[in-house]
Amino acid sequence: MDSAARELLEPGVARAGWWRGAGDGRVECTLCPRHCRLRDGQRGFCFARQARGGGMALTGYGRASGFCVDPIEKKPLHHFLPGTGVLSFGTVGCNLGCSFCQNWDISKARDEERLDDWALPEAVAQAAVDAGCRSVAFTYNEPVIFAEYAMDCAQAAHERGLRTVAVSAGYVEPGARAAFFSRMDAANVDLKAMSPAFYRTMCLGELVPVLDTLRFLANETGVWLEVTNLLIPGHNDAPDAVARLCDWVAHELGPGVPLHFTAFHPDFRMLEVPPTPPATLARARKQARAAGLQHVYTGNLRDPAGQSTWCASCGARLIERDGYHLGAWDLDEEAHCRRCGTRLAGCFDHGPGVPAAPSGR
Repeated sequence: MDSAARELLEPGVARAGWWRGAGDGRVECTLCPRHCRLRDGQRGFCFARQARGGGMALTGYGRASGFCVDPIEKKPLHHFLPGTGVLSFGTVGCNLGCSFCQNWDISKARDEERLDDWALPEAVAQAAVDAGCRSVAFTYNEPVIFAEYAMDCAQAAHERGLRTVAVSAGYVEPGARAAFFSRMDAANVDLKAMSPAFYRTMCLGELVPVLDTLRFLANETGVWLEVTNLLIPGHNDAPDAVARLCDWVAHELGPGVPLHFTAFHPDFRMLEVPPTPPATLARARKQARAAGLQHVYTGNLRDPAGQSTWCASCGARLIERDGYHLGAWDLDEEAHCRRCGTRLAGCFDHGPGVPAAPSGR
């Protein structure tokens, strides 16, 4: 739908898709695997979607919990327009209930007053252009729950020559998944653990839909995909847990899909858990490389070697990184390694306003 034609029921409230009548006076949301069944006025688990007038509404349309110009590496995306700025924003709420949430003040918010910035899609896209950004990212909380707003912003961004990024947990039903990601150029999906029990107890969700989303993105779309795993001491950081995740990514998504291991810091309902030791991330990265993954990164700590990009063929450093700062660049204009000629998979910018097409994984 054209963003200019989106039906607003009132300021900040848009008519939503992905629902059906439940046959008992309630409306069933079909956006995510929760399938919340709501009576008129009730909100779903995510807080963003509400039953209204026999249908479903997205509340907070055109309102955001904050805008920020970030380096694209912060999403994290290391193979998508490296070194460029991205206009990032979110709303409030989430369709998972992670006890370790690192953005809990936004994702767990249940107060629309937290939405302190008004910006309709055309204004979002123009703000990105004015800020010199190359892309717009839907992030900070789960963008799937504000799909209509994100998709309209993505359309407006594309009309201005910008790329779009979804930072998501991948907890979405197939019908909505295809429509939502059709508007995205890149995605970083958080794979929290290769354990159904972890998802049920720590995230109040299920693992299988996330795996289905990852397979879909890697194998059925042209969306550039990177994966993040937050390593939480004593919960998902054991060598066997890391090995299962690495093997799954290598075999189901492909060895060229970048994998980011990031450090946990105590937050939300897990204040008693210590931060992730740097040695744990180093060990996980070593395991992933041994499993055949070509591009493995560490994050949320200083590790220039673990954050730089290395050629999968000859081992040369291709993009030097120290945190979010880029140093030496050893790719030619077609994203080939200058030493051996191997092309680096991803989407790279070879001059102002001239983004390269994504290369194969």
